Amino acid sequence: MRILFVASEGLPFSKTGGLADVVEALPKALVALGHEVAVVLPRYRETKATAVVMPSLTIPMGGPRLRFPAIANGAVLNGVRYFFVEDAEYFDRDGLYGSKTGDYPDNPERYGEFCRAAIEVAKHVWPADVIHCHDWQTALVAVLLRTSYSDDPLAKDIPVVFSIHNMGYHGQFPKDVMERVGLPPVLFHPAGIEYFGSVNLLKGGLVYSDYLTTVSRRYAQEIQTKEYGFGLDGVVRGRADRLVGILNGVDYAAWHPEKDKLIAAKYSAKDLSGKQVCKQDLLEVFGLPAEHLSRPLIGIVSRFADQKGFDLIAEKAHELMREDLALVVLGAGEKKYEDLFRALVAAYPGRAGLKIAYDNTLAHKVEAGADMFLMPSRYEPSGLNQMYSLKYGTVPIVRATGGLDDSIEPFDVEHGTGTGFKFKEYTGEALLFAVRQALHHYMDERIWKRIQLNGMAKDFSWKTPAAEYAKLYEAARALRGSPRSSGQAGQAAQGLSPLAPSSVTAAQGTGEPTPDLEQASRSSGQEGAQAGQTPQATEEAPKRSGQESRNPEQAPKRSGQGAGNQKPAGTSN
Repeated sequence: MRILFVASEGLPFSKTGGLADVVEALPKALVALGHEVAVVLPRYRETKATAVVMPSLTIPMGGPRLRFPAIANGAVLNGVRYFFVEDAEYFDRDGLYGSKTGDYPDNPERYGEFCRAAIEVAKHVWPADVIHCHDWQTALVAVLLRTSYSDDPLAKDIPVVFSIHNMGYHGQFPKDVMERVGLPPVLFHPAGIEYFGSVNLLKGGLVYSDYLTTVSRRYAQEIQTKEYGFGLDGVVRGRADRLVGILNGVDYAAWHPEKDKLIAAKYSAKDLSGKQVCKQDLLEVFGLPAEHLSRPLIGIVSRFADQKGFDLIAEKAHELMREDLALVVLGAGEKKYEDLFRALVAAYPGRAGLKIAYDNTLAHKVEAGADMFLMPSRYEPSGLNQMYSLKYGTVPIVRATGGLDDSIEPFDVEHGTGTGFKFKEYTGEALLFAVRQALHHYMDERIWKRIQLNGMAKDFSWKTPAAEYAKLYEAARALRGSPRSSGQAGQAAQGLSPLAPSSVTAAQGTGEPTPDLEQASRSSGQEGAQAGQTPQATEEAPKRSGQESRNPEQAPKRSGQGAGNQKPAGTSN
């Protein structure tokens, strides 16, 4: 199968967050399974290209306006082919999505052009069996294929799988974006990409793609609720029968204590002695005394934001530091939290260490040298650090949300099972209780080693997620009537991560479960209303299911969070 990834960033060429890690690792894992994979990225300022494949594309941008980007050829890395959309005016800038003053005002045009160019790659440069799009910047691929390209024999039947890496970022813009990007006016209605008088590109991806994925099974459930849906929960519920949660994997070539070149000493489950060497090194790097070698050392590596649970840490910071522990913190973000940790370092000299930075080498050192890793997120679509921590024998303390809930099992002292400590309620008290549980078990060396070894034995490599994605691609092709896969619909869908019954009830509120993926794959003749093949096909579905509340004061605000367009540079999932 030929799979074309379309994304706004991807390692080793560009990165602001965890999306870039996925766009590097998942294609590589799919190639290892025998598939052909190419990736289309913008050619940003630091991106090197080897040659030009298409010197000039003609891209309509509304009215008489045209743009003429080129398609550049990148390297073949780990069997994955790379192409870049080259337009210096749009992409040769200091930042990927914005500057210190905010998002670039022409982001809709930038990524509108990018999406059209990606479709042209699939038509003329690298014909694809399926296109896998990621986040709002690429949502117009699905929208355009089912509208502007609906009569194009080379493009109209290409299935689209759309991945939501963080529901909090919408790509929401004023109505005039329709004309600025050259979108058909028929799209601007509640069943299309209109959202309370604005254009919402993420919504377009949700409505017009053949299948939707999120980066963990639990997060697929959560985004169907008002608390985590950021105003689009009704839209997602209306597509619940096409929604799959697949937990992100970990690249163990980079994150594994037996081969990590960035840590002070390598170690393994059979010989943990090197971890103590790493702890000593970590204390030195953060300027903390060696006497803490015998005390529990808690590590944090994160973007400093409310989403990551730092309001809970702020609430209980002094109670936390009154426990017999040391703390090291690496990250950057909101000033109030940077100031919080600076104040803790001043109040507890020699017991708390802080580095305001995004530093990959230091992140490895924290994972290897800390005894515990704290991730109390309000919501966490997937998360990677908790899975890194398991492999390094660093016991996670997490809130039971999203990928944190999927990947961490609470320790059961009676049976000796479990890999970490979880709390459910989003309160400072619940956080503090979980930390105290971990500190209590740390005092028993035998029990603590059991928890470490349980975690180190876990396999969160990309092999299993890649196989699930491959089955999903086959299911998407079956929906579009691919001649090579339409007879394999049932097999294609089997083995995918199904949602829990509570999360796959129809949006109409009947309580009846929606068809599972196997059934959906068989119904290739009925995909119009659900997959949004044409604007007309999608007109009626939201009216039946109430996909979005029409109260503009309520919809965009959930759980104290407003939907945004872009995370700050250097963030993780």
